[in-house]
Amino acid sequence: MDGQTAQEYATNLESNLQRLLDRFKAGTYRAPPVRRVEIPKGDGKSRPIGIPTFEDKVLQRAVAMVLEAVYEQDFLDCSFGFRPGRSAHQALQALWDGLMAMGGGWVLEVDIEDYFGSLNHGQLRAFLDQRVRDGVLRRMIDKWLKAGVMRDGIVKHPETGTPQGGVASPILANIYLHEVLDLWFERDVRPRLRGRSFLIRYADDAAIVFEKSDDAERVLKVLAKRFAKYGLRLHPEKTRLVEFRSAGWRRRPNRGHRQTRPGSFDMLGFRHFWGRTRRGTWVVRRKTSPKKFSQALKRISWWCRKYRHLPIEKQQQALVKKLRGHYGYYGITGNIVALSRFLFEVWRVWRRWLHRRSQRAGMTWKRFERFRLRYPLPTPRIVHSVYRAQRSR
Repeated sequence: MDGQTAQEYATNLESNLQRLLDRFKAGTYRAPPVRRVEIPKGDGKSRPIGIPTFEDKVLQRAVAMVLEAVYEQDFLDCSFGFRPGRSAHQALQALWDGLMAMGGGWVLEVDIEDYFGSLNHGQLRAFLDQRVRDGVLRRMIDKWLKAGVMRDGIVKHPETGTPQGGVASPILANIYLHEVLDLWFERDVRPRLRGRSFLIRYADDAAIVFEKSDDAERVLKVLAKRFAKYGLRLHPEKTRLVEFRSAGWRRRPNRGHRQTRPGSFDMLGFRHFWGRTRRGTWVVRRKTSPKKFSQALKRISWWCRKYRHLPIEKQQQALVKKLRGHYGYYGITGNIVALSRFLFEVWRVWRRWLHRRSQRAGMTWKRFERFRLRYPLPTPRIVHSVYRAQRSR
């Protein structure tokens, strides 16, 4: 927002950092408002992202490191998002292990509506009072909460929320849900359930798995009240209870009644469902969720359209990087079919836009076959193996 770049700040790095530290300790540092940018979502809506100044990012990173050192001792194993040494694939592996050990069950998909924009400042300060008493840190956090956001040259000061995109926002959001959801579920809910259960949470994306259906229904009834107490609201359409049991664990239907297929649910970009292995046993399978598949393909199509004027070598290099990044996340055991289909669709999109940039012969399919041999794209590969992860433990 202030036009300062990292290169400019690094010109006199030591003196700039020393002045920043002095202002931070003396309490004279003024938190600038963040610049609001709207990022489109897959459902036609947009997600607000806050972009701080470079110097503010440096200070937020330093404060976040202090808070991480304090709260890593308190955070539970069910929490994976925005924590050092933890990743989304570790959350997926823990979810897979738990589902396989229980043979499925009832999955409660928890989706919080506008989570980063709904955090209650008073409740967050009360949570911080339990572990962070340093006055300098607390004053700085309060300044960030009150800094406001700038959009179209107008600064507004919302009374709730923390700007998504701020460096300190993830740790503050984790602290909030640690108290509201994680501790509450482990301390108050699980001891009162009849069957087994576990919670997996990545930032504000969570799934609670229950062995008994009545346990799941009881928790679903009280979860909305629990969140409302702290200013949060469950998304009415995305929060749902799914029966997720393999056919081998389901009771045989009565005569004359068809047995329903096991349900499925989405989490962290993957659709989870039951399927059979080559040996005929039931296993939890995962594939790229249709929503994420469509979004990724639309981004590829947008890029090919916008940069179709570039030399072919440049386009190939960019698409290779994009595909490797896609495989790096979605290359998980059992997802090779979706990866192969994604590669086919990328070839099809690339060919379409190459065909449109020529007004003569164009990129016919016969010509495109020779083109593919000259400018190859990487083939799909499995990067994250559930069985390799099991052997490493």
